[in-house]
Amino acid sequence: MGATTAIAALSLHCFSKSHTHFSPFRTLPRLTCSFSSSIKFNISFAPPKPKPKPEPDASNEPDGPLLIPWIVRGEDGNLRLQSEPPPSLLNAIATAQTGTKKDNKQTKTTAATATNTTKPQKARSTAPPQHSKAARRFYNQNIKESSAARLSKVLAASGVASRRSCEELIFEGKVTVNGTVCNTPQTKVDPAKDVIYVNGNRLPKRQPQKVYLALNKPKGYICSSGENESKSVISLFDDYLNSWGKKHPGVPTPRLFTVGRLDVATTGLIIVTNDGDFAQKLSHPSSNLSKEYIATIDGLVHKRHLIAISEGTTVEGVLCVPDVVELLPRQPEMQRTRIRIVVHEGRKHEVRELVKRAGLEIHSLKRVRIGGFRLPPDLGLGKYIELNKTNLNALGWKS
Repeated sequence: MGATTAIAALSLHCFSKSHTHFSPFRTLPRLTCSFSSSIKFNISFAPPKPKPKPEPDASNEPDGPLLIPWIVRGEDGNLRLQSEPPPSLLNAIATAQTGTKKDNKQTKTTAATATNTTKPQKARSTAPPQHSKAARRFYNQNIKESSAARLSKVLAASGVASRRSCEELIFEGKVTVNGTVCNTPQTKVDPAKDVIYVNGNRLPKRQPQKVYLALNKPKGYICSSGENESKSVISLFDDYLNSWGKKHPGVPTPRLFTVGRLDVATTGLIIVTNDGDFAQKLSHPSSNLSKEYIATIDGLVHKRHLIAISEGTTVEGVLCVPDVVELLPRQPEMQRTRIRIVVHEGRKHEVRELVKRAGLEIHSLKRVRIGGFRLPPDLGLGKYIELNKTNLNALGWKS
């Protein structure tokens, strides 16, 4: 490359004009040169030498194997730095790998067995789950021992007497529990485990099941469970109670009572049971159960009468306003006017007081509905039916 440049420079110098300045050297005669453009220069270059790799610095090489730092919480709760993973992590990894191998092996064995065997195999029974001590303790204290109840409640549920009368028996010292006189009605007892005597008679270990009945109450019967009452609504269940021993041998006869009350002259739907919690739930105002009555009126009923009833009246110092007041169409077989009245207070003589305030006189009064349960139209006076789960749900009770 350098030789080519020199020749080109020389040729340019030779073909250029003569210099006008004086030179101390002798002037050579003019030479004529020509170059052909067909001249080729075959020039090759040697490949570059590879660069030498830098030698590693011996001072940066570690003396031993590379260590990975692990931050582990010690038994004292403090964090510390160590060069090895914690043993708990290694055990967990080993356990997981072992379990995976067992599952894969079991899956392969099951698949091979299913392929070679044509008979259906029974499903493998799973072992019951293991619960913690806290869960077992909660079950034993709150669920397993839930049969224990207050002494007065157990006596009433066994048919001894009403809960108030049972409390009087306890206060009088006529009840013993496990050989000791008990004067506290709130004492927790279990009739299946504890030995209970009332007036010298042993209380059965088994308690009667819960009974729920709907009665079409006739006129002239009172809602009382007193033994001296000849026309109590409970006397309408004598055949049911007398046949109890045959249907449920070894179980004491339940003590029935009414849920709420209907006065002597009122007919219709009344609930009878031996479940105190159920009766209290339905009778409490918080249940907000509406009750529907059909009042048959003597005389004519005008619009002003309906307005007066709908305005409400004061019963036992509380203003009671009905939910619905409706004049029913006259029926051919009945000449008297009927009024449909829906209330939710359920106070004593509430419907009669509402009609009386409007200046009307009631000929007959019948309750036909409580909550979502309606008295069956084909249920005769003095007859009853057992309530099923659907009926209880309609009453707002979920057993």
